[in-house]
Amino acid sequence: MYPPKYHQEYNPETIIDVALTYPFATIISAKETTPIITHAPLIFNQNKLIGHIDKNNPHVHLLKGNYPVVAVFQGPQTYISPSIYATSQLPTWNYIIAHAHGTAKEITDVHVIKSSMVTMTEHLEAPNHAYKIQHDDPRMDRLVNYVHGFEIDITNWEGKFKLSQDKNPTDIENAKQELIKNNQKSIESFVDQIFTKHFN
Repeated sequence: MYPPKYHQEYNPETIIDVALTYPFATIISAKETTPIITHAPLIFNQNKLIGHIDKNNPHVHLLKGNYPVVAVFQGPQTYISPSIYATSQLPTWNYIIAHAHGTAKEITDVHVIKSSMVTMTEHLEAPNHAYKIQHDDPRMDRLVNYVHGFEIDITNWEGKFKLSQDKNPTDIENAKQELIKNNQKSIESFVDQIFTKHFN
């Protein structure tokens, strides 16, 4: 990702926090000159990202054999109006993004795939754990035949956190509050609108 450097995050733990908090990833591979993109949750474990997708997904052929892949995790993002700053500024867009670069390997062991599903469910059900999937659930035996399990060995992380770092402390705080507020208030109205249009 391009400079400026003050928008880059270099602490791996901070970057990984984005993937842990927003695990629904955009998975990108390239077949010659054609990008292949899939959206799926990935769970970070021991410097690997673990996931599974439908076996009929054409991306399956690139998520194995040490093929290069990038997983993008998008955190909160929003338009920042100059009206929220204490100083004179221009409009901008703030966001929190993490990229995981690596190579993909297929998981063929049925027990490992099922275990990864159990681990993923445990992670996504946190902190209340209202539901727990059982490894020996017979539905799992049927499901596992229709999925392609894979893991991504991570070679490096990139973080781009555009958070008005080049502004004064007051403007940085105002931009932070705007990022929080806009993400909270926009979700309900947008989801309601999409559901209304999609199901009518």
